[in-house]
Amino acid sequence: MQGRFSDRHGYRATEHEIAVREDAPEGLRFAIPLIAQDAGMSPGAMRRVICAVLLVRPDPSNWSEYPNIWDEVNGLIGDCPWFKVYDIAEAIQAAFAAQSSDGADIFQDRLNGYFRENGIGWQMTDGRIVYRGSEVFAETTREAAAVLTQTGRSAAANEIHEALSDISRRPSPDVTGAIQHSIAALECTARDVTSEPNLTLGRIVPRLALVPPLDTAVEKLWGYASERARHIREGQAISSEEAELVVSVACAVCTFLAQRRR
Repeated sequence: MQGRFSDRHGYRATEHEIAVREDAPEGLRFAIPLIAQDAGMSPGAMRRVICAVLLVRPDPSNWSEYPNIWDEVNGLIGDCPWFKVYDIAEAIQAAFAAQSSDGADIFQDRLNGYFRENGIGWQMTDGRIVYRGSEVFAETTREAAAVLTQTGRSAAANEIHEALSDISRRPSPDVTGAIQHSIAALECTARDVTSEPNLTLGRIVPRLALVPPLDTAVEKLWGYASERARHIREGQAISSEEAELVVSVACAVCTFLAQRRR
């Protein structure tokens, strides 16, 4: 039997509340090389990836994998700016993907496990580090993108990905863009399931055959997005948590509509 005890028996560490966004704690900097090593990457390969990201020269006096190059790898990732740590993680994942899908899967899964267990508000999805919100947010956006793709609604699925990209943007997340893209995904899905390609979401809602008061809730969601995200006013700031809520609800309705039609 292969794999770790916790994996074989389905044990998972408690997911901690998100406390880290614009930082790369020391523990994460140390964990990334360990995870890469566990997934099958040598220190020399890691050094090539890291030096390419940081645009620095490898130390020519370091020849042995352990401890010299390994120590150099840890020194490079330990001293770089916090955002470069996530660049390095993406580059390591890309290097794995180019050589071994198994290594890529292991690296991404274990890195995401570290993020969850240590309250880091990011996750790796398809090799990219993106915003990680609450458990509900993560699950609804993931499921919506998957269901929309599986049912042939690639345009709507792309809007979900754009919403995640906007809310992941740093140093300032584009919360209005995230809301707009999530509502665009909902509108696109609604147009498809009703075969009404030219109507706005507000006019399509009565045609969706939603049980009251769900129809009113979706109409209000569209009205909120129109008022708060499209027609922005001074002093009317939207928090990331508020944007998470809107994106989550829009994704949940997209999933419902696509699955009901299927």
